[in-house]
Amino acid sequence: MALSKIDAANFLTGTIPQGNVANASLGAVTSLPGAIATGKVLQQVHATTTTQVSSSSTTLVDTTLTAAITPSATSSKILVLATHNGNYVNDNNINNALRINLFRDSTEIGRTGGVGWIESTTDNVSGSVSFNVVDSPSSSSALTYKTKFANINGTAAVLVNNSFGGDWVTTSYITLIEIGA
Repeated sequence: MALSKIDAANFLTGTIPQGNVANASLGAVTSLPGAIATGKVLQQVHATTTTQVSSSSTTLVDTTLTAAITPSATSSKILVLATHNGNYVNDNNINNALRINLFRDSTEIGRTGGVGWIESTTDNVSGSVSFNVVDSPSSSSALTYKTKFANINGTAAVLVNNSFGGDWVTTSYITLIEIGA
């Protein structure tokens, strides 16, 4: 049997006839292989608040950071991005700490531990809390996402969105992104 030579210089040039390849052009693609994710951004909602809220209770209360979204399908996921900037704990008591939790309607979907722990009566502590949560609400009804806060020990007032006076006001943000399945 004779060996054949392959012309390496021209081996990879030329075009494959259309009938030999399914979905030969981008315009002709009708489906993707199963291993490729098909999710896409369907909508986004963004909200902010600068309202200062104070509480000394261990019971969670609203921070005024809220946004609503109506998913287009029950299979959609909601990416929730929330940040409380300038969360502040005042200097009244020892063992004073702030916690912030994230809710979809009345269902808790994220929580923090202590944010800014007071070690002495002269400390002032500020910080920020961020949430990155992919929620699967299995709903096509309107949903409200919000944050609530409390003092872990209930010993003195803690604040969110502390207004330090003048032009220095902190802002909290929430963004809801619907991802189609």
